[in-house]
Amino acid sequence: MGVPLVLGVDTGGTFTDVVALSDGGLSSYKLSSSPAAYEQAVLEGARTLSADRPHTLLHSTTVATNALLERKGAKTALITSAGFRDLLEIGRQNRPHLYDLFPQRPPGLVPDALRFELPERVAADGTVLTPLDLSELPEIVKTLREHGVESVAVLFLFSFLYPGHERRVGTALEAEGFCVSLSHEILPEFREVERGSTTLVNAYVAPAMARYLSRLKQGPASRLHIVQSNRGCMTPERAAREAAHTLLSGPAAGVVGAMTVAKAGGQPVRLITFDMGGTSTDVALIREAPVISTRHILGGFPVGVPMVDVHTVGAGGGSIASVDSGGALRVGPESAGAHPGPACYGQGDLPTVTDAHVVLGHLRPEAFLQGRMTLKTDRSREALARLGQAMGDLTPEAAARDVLRLANLHMESAIRVISVQRGHDPKDFTLVGFGGAGGLHAFSLAEALGMTRVLIPAHPGVLSALGCVAMPLSQETARTVMWPWQEDATPARLKALLGELNEELRTRFTQDKIEPEKLTVSATLAMRYTGQSHELDIPCGETPADVLKDFHETHRQRFGHCAPQEPVELVTVRLRAETPPPDIRLPPLPERAASESGPTPENGILRREDLRRGDRLKGPLILVEDFSTHLIPEGWTVQPDPVGNLLGTREDPA
Repeated sequence: MGVPLVLGVDTGGTFTDVVALSDGGLSSYKLSSSPAAYEQAVLEGARTLSADRPHTLLHSTTVATNALLERKGAKTALITSAGFRDLLEIGRQNRPHLYDLFPQRPPGLVPDALRFELPERVAADGTVLTPLDLSELPEIVKTLREHGVESVAVLFLFSFLYPGHERRVGTALEAEGFCVSLSHEILPEFREVERGSTTLVNAYVAPAMARYLSRLKQGPASRLHIVQSNRGCMTPERAAREAAHTLLSGPAAGVVGAMTVAKAGGQPVRLITFDMGGTSTDVALIREAPVISTRHILGGFPVGVPMVDVHTVGAGGGSIASVDSGGALRVGPESAGAHPGPACYGQGDLPTVTDAHVVLGHLRPEAFLQGRMTLKTDRSREALARLGQAMGDLTPEAAARDVLRLANLHMESAIRVISVQRGHDPKDFTLVGFGGAGGLHAFSLAEALGMTRVLIPAHPGVLSALGCVAMPLSQETARTVMWPWQEDATPARLKALLGELNEELRTRFTQDKIEPEKLTVSATLAMRYTGQSHELDIPCGETPADVLKDFHETHRQRFGHCAPQEPVELVTVRLRAETPPPDIRLPPLPERAASESGPTPENGILRREDLRRGDRLKGPLILVEDFSTHLIPEGWTVQPDPVGNLLGTREDPA
């Protein structure tokens, strides 16, 4: 019997990528995204590679992200404890830019008229101080209907300890036809601002996600799973209710894809991933496994669900280059997107990073996108000529070089955020460059960061889609405990709590009609020195001594110091359960026969498909393939690994 057909689809702002895995190997397809109706490109790509055969579709999506960033979510209301209707508006009063004298906060997701209170109060230990009074709810429902509200977020204080009040309100609102997000379900942890903000974001984006998935389920897929931000998948029904878990869906797929191909090629999994697409660039750090964080700011709002720790900058192939009022060059964050796209696509006339590469001869106009699109080099030159004039009568080539230098600086800064600022030296990692434009910048970025190893995956232009099919199904939950480590966090007590959380996750799998034979369970402990405001996430080790040692060392690495003599507090216990990951077997790259000579570049350009195991090439060189082009500078040596990843090495300049 053949291996079932599995498709992975990653939707970006410019392109939609599709890969298919079956017993026939791996095939891929790329097409322009359809921002007005993203499912159109997804379904077209799926039909192209599946030929309408039954298949499982695993999909990373930007629907929730776009709804939040573009402020195109549902009309949303908030119901909270009496006396706390302005809690989220007040927030933490943090200043993201300390010396900005005129800070601009993003507008809230809920206007003043749609923030409501209900009499109720739960104490910090979970006991009910004031029973819930629903007598005012009918009048609130009437107001919601008058304002055309579609979705409601419910946030009661300490509901993660006593969820009964939120459940009663949620049941009543759902009976009235509203989409409801309950804070104890979306983020069952302490810190009411972060829990409330996450719940409100979920309520704002969930209806858009539900409508999108409803349309997508009309397609030919026999089974559909949605990629979460925490490197796992969930059912579309759960994704429609808990859409906040998909806000970094695409970047998470890229990180898993990079990890998958590195392992397949026998490479050490100490990676910095560099995913450069048409609209933005995502970077992340992997030490055997991706770093997961619960502290994110998306669209100006705290979001506390577990996500891969990804840093994003508005620098992609479609990033627009311009000169500001002071005469300085700017690259991004505005993007030409898929329509009209860079000037070389033939519809727009604004200069972009892609146009800079065209002018400098880094892209072959006739070989772009499998030859399905011919780049208009004359339009790129015209766009860069206009930019050069605005910069001081520079030639198109000089302007193009300046555009690329500035774009690289933006991306270099992003990599330093997730490495140097987290206590890691980039020299200790391999830079994995992928996405449609990753190979054009990876080697020059590695040089700027002092790195000596670059890995270009075997399928770089569609690696995020490949990451989708490598995803397990997963569930996560948490419990805030506030236990003094040396006193209350005994092995027996911790074991009992982990057992409760494990049973909760198994129940969720059953509710999703998934009965896995085997689950892999991992626990993370959020710990801090007593009196601190924030925690560090520590893997649950074999013994309390192991955990404590790991905490002190992690604190030292992150902040430059530790205090082993100080008492430690266990704040939150998180548990993750996942099904066994799919067995992804990438086809081996054929070896070059002893009688064959190595490939010969033509005018410094070589087709990647001509490479074989054992080949060893030196830069400068341009490698082209269906969905990517790779610019290898002088001083770098590249050779394929057993599955066709391209490993670039450079002598350490130090």
